Amino acid sequence: MSTVTIMPSGKTVDAQEGMSLLEIILAAGESIMHKCGGNAECGSCHLFVQSGRKSLSKIQAAENARLDTIVGIGSKSRLACQTKITGTEDITIELLGFASGL
Repeated sequence: MSTVTIMPSGKTVDAQEGMSLLEIILAAGESIMHKCGGNAECGSCHLFVQSGRKSLSKIQAAENARLDTIVGIGSKSRLACQTKITGTEDITIELLGFASGL
């Protein structure tokens, strides 16, 4: 089990292997857009993974293709709907202002 810290709120959530970051964020009561229902079609759930990347699934083709269309992506960019917990290392993610309703 990993502990996911959601910034900027600092809320922490225990997450089981196989859960997506989108599921974790919503279960924590945080706000994040996800217009396409988790199908990597819109990119609205774009976030930054600040630490713990080794405990996350590798980027697959659909996620990579969608990230290529988003302005402002970087090496820490992931789509919450496509990123799943695969390990036990603690993870820190940063919700982006335009996507988190801030």
